[in-house]
Amino acid sequence: MSGKREHAEPASEGGRLSLRADCESCFALCCVVPAFSASVDFAIDKKAGQACPNLRQDFRCGIHTRLREQGFRGCTVYDCFGAGQKVSQVTFGGQDWRQSPRTAEQMFEVFPIMRDLHELLWYLTEALTLRPARPLHGELSLALEQTERLTHDSPGALVGLDVAAHRRDVNALLLRASELVRAEVRHKKKDRRGADLIGAKLKGADLRGANLRGAYLIGADLRGADLRMADLIGADFRGADLRGADLTESIFLIQSQLDAAKGDSATRLPPSLTRPAHW
Repeated sequence: MSGKREHAEPASEGGRLSLRADCESCFALCCVVPAFSASVDFAIDKKAGQACPNLRQDFRCGIHTRLREQGFRGCTVYDCFGAGQKVSQVTFGGQDWRQSPRTAEQMFEVFPIMRDLHELLWYLTEALTLRPARPLHGELSLALEQTERLTHDSPGALVGLDVAAHRRDVNALLLRASELVRAEVRHKKKDRRGADLIGAKLKGADLRGANLRGAYLIGADLRGADLRMADLIGADFRGADLRGADLTESIFLIQSQLDAAKGDSATRLPPSLTRPAHW
């Protein structure tokens, strides 16, 4: 690292550690709440609120070590950012939805809202590590505190929360932080926000400081590309080839994006993320 980042004050409950999934403390909400359709990512159709047939009575996945081989690649790239254990142990005080079916419907409503809030907590925590964004650290800290406070609301308050409006406000602040970071790149920065780059040939591309927010990079060839200080929030890296790419100082990159991509031992990653086992 070149010193573009600094240590941030940890968020409550252990900072980023509380924003990582702890499946042992969750009632397998990610295996029940989302719907999915048979595709390259999922072997079967499943309705929202319906338990996956691979879910065991102890809330463990019966094919956890063989998900990719069994056609459930989508499960391996899902990240709740710790929302599962928050809903299970804090919002609903450890109530098992199987044992308390009356709470199940509301718990299933709350989970995606909590996940959105926890994802925002992750991005805000990262933004507070960015030195160039220091002029915004006061606003970022306030937004972090406000978002964390929302995660402790009652189930009814969470269901009634306009999470989309809160996300818009936070995202505007994150974009300002991004602009301060990317302004340090001297050459002309590429604006590829929301761009269709599916299958794009970007081998060795200089994408330092690029705005790739929400870009579709599905199957893109990014071998050896320089993505330092590129804003990657929401970029779709499914099947993208990141072998040898430099992502060390990219901003707002999350683990699930890496898990959905292809890489190798030469791919350089930020220290807060881990090299996927399937690489």
